[in-house]
Amino acid sequence: MIALFVLYTAERGLSAAFDSSDFPEALAVKVELLPVTFPLHMVTGALALILVPLTLALRPRRQWHRWMGRIAAADVLVAGLTAYPVAWVAPVTTWSALGFSAQATSWLALLGLGIVNIRNRRIAEHRACMLLMMAATSGAVFFRLWLALWALYGSSRWYESFYACDSWIAWLLPLGGTALWLSRQPGGLRLAFRPRGA
Repeated sequence: MIALFVLYTAERGLSAAFDSSDFPEALAVKVELLPVTFPLHMVTGALALILVPLTLALRPRRQWHRWMGRIAAADVLVAGLTAYPVAWVAPVTTWSALGFSAQATSWLALLGLGIVNIRNRRIAEHRACMLLMMAATSGAVFFRLWLALWALYGSSRWYESFYACDSWIAWLLPLGGTALWLSRQPGGLRLAFRPRGA
């Protein structure tokens, strides 16, 4: 069920990059103001929902894992960098723009740490960074899930406030939960590169 919902979210993201006819006004404005950046962010963000877990699933096949990791890293880099203009051009609220920007910054920071660690053969640290990056990536799924539930049961009067909250909790909750889980594993939570012997 989770995999199907992730695939559905990815498909919606890909199709929305080319057909924004049913977008709410707040997003339709972004499409007009960012005719290249917005679709690029939607496509790469949607692909990240598929590429990041696929890379993790291919860990037993090292060569495939390595090549898929490079493709996923390039995709996340583009999606992360394009997230900033998408967040700040005609933002729904300032707080939502800050939430999306914080998510992109966390995403890119974890990607950078993951690359540094694997290049220095710190497998445990690399794995932790990538699991946390995948948790941050899942924010795209949870954001749409909470928004859909609000549309069904919430009030349009408080839509902008909920949207701003959703831009933070959608990725912070899975990121925090994953960090807590990793901290309870043998060796604890290790992210940054440590000199040999440390």
